[in-house]
Amino acid sequence: MEQVGFIVWRESVEALLVVGILHSWLNGSAQGRRGLPWLWAGVGAGLLLAGALAGVLLGISSWLSDSGQEWFQALMALAACALVVQMVIWMRRHGRGLKRDLETDASAQIGRQQWWGLFALVMIAVAREGSETVVFLYGTVLTSQRQGDAGAMMLAGLGGFALALLTFWLLQLGGRIITWRRFFRVTEMLLLALASALLVSATDRLISLEVLPTLVDPVWDSSWLLDTAGGLGKVLADFAGYRAYPALSQLLIWLAYWGIVVWLLHRASLAATSEVRRGSPAAAPQADSLASPR
Repeated sequence: MEQVGFIVWRESVEALLVVGILHSWLNGSAQGRRGLPWLWAGVGAGLLLAGALAGVLLGISSWLSDSGQEWFQALMALAACALVVQMVIWMRRHGRGLKRDLETDASAQIGRQQWWGLFALVMIAVAREGSETVVFLYGTVLTSQRQGDAGAMMLAGLGGFALALLTFWLLQLGGRIITWRRFFRVTEMLLLALASALLVSATDRLISLEVLPTLVDPVWDSSWLLDTAGGLGKVLADFAGYRAYPALSQLLIWLAYWGIVVWLLHRASLAATSEVRRGSPAAAPQADSLASPR
């Protein structure tokens, strides 16, 4: 349940950020306020697209056999892992210029009086966040041992969204403790840890399907120290892929994952710094004032 709440919280904050930037910018002029209905229509359309994706995934899952379900669960966990990493790397590289880029795109649409363009911009942005949430949640739920507890998962999702609204409000205050820059730095590490847990869950499925060899199974037994049945061990299993009895292949894949992620983050940081240096002097502080009004 903690994974569900965290995913909804983090992705909802990012969606609120995009909508907040555009709403503040549009609301700053009489001409821009004419586009507010198109903004909210784009939000609704983006949510409908994300809901349609959820329906498609549920439909596909219900058609599969038992072995097909195992394959589908492994593939969904891998897809969710890859999507988390891609999103974090994208935000690391483009987060500083997100506000500027969104406003530039919206200004171009308004200047040409192409409200459908603004609608499409918002729809794609919201659908992207919504589809990421759907894939993350689907990959997490499929690999969870408590798939049948739909009511608890729904409550966790609602709690995550409520917390996202509170977080967005606090971040809008622009305090020194909680800033957009710190928020993304902390949550991107948590997201990457969660992605590693999804990756390990996928290896569990692939090993059970006898597709992935174990090499050595287990490498160690740490259940006497941290048992995955409850407490801290379970939290680490859910959020970081900890296993008390890991196979050597799982361990090697987990280590390779973090090696690749650290390399990608370093490259993204260098690229972001280079873009800021090439851009205007005002581009650098964008990450701490992403949703501030004009």
